[in-house]
Amino acid sequence: MSIYNFEVKDTKGELRSLKDYEGKVVLIVNTASKCGFTPQFEGLQQLYNKYAERGLVILGFPCSQFNNQEFETIDETTQFCQMNYGVTFPMFAKIDVNGEHADPLFSYLKEQKRGLLSRKIEWNFTKFLVDRQGQVVKRFAPTTAPEKLEQDIVRLL
Repeated sequence: MSIYNFEVKDTKGELRSLKDYEGKVVLIVNTASKCGFTPQFEGLQQLYNKYAERGLVILGFPCSQFNNQEFETIDETTQFCQMNYGVTFPMFAKIDVNGEHADPLFSYLKEQKRGLLSRKIEWNFTKFLVDRQGQVVKRFAPTTAPEKLEQDIVRLL
């Protein structure tokens, strides 16, 4: 089992297989546009710019489960991310990361790497680092700034 067993909806609502990212180092992040951690988009984009050619891909999954901190439509979300932070890494449809409607990918990620106190995702900008074989190797708290992930990413590249 790996992340390659999952399909997710893109911003147009079409299913996309994570097999598309096979052989890449993947950073999966649940994001929000109106959160105290939203400025992390800038650091995530910097990592993507710096390491995409070496095989890094960042996948953003907007989530509104924490204080409704995401726009109503995915178009508003992607426009906001592009205009304010220059985001060019792939973004996907808005999802739930916890509860009975949690996206299966995030249920799997939480099973693979639990948080400090529980499996549950506590807030936006929880990050999961996945190796080139599709295995989850590390989970980072929302408070972990993207630049703090750089050494772990470089080791996998």
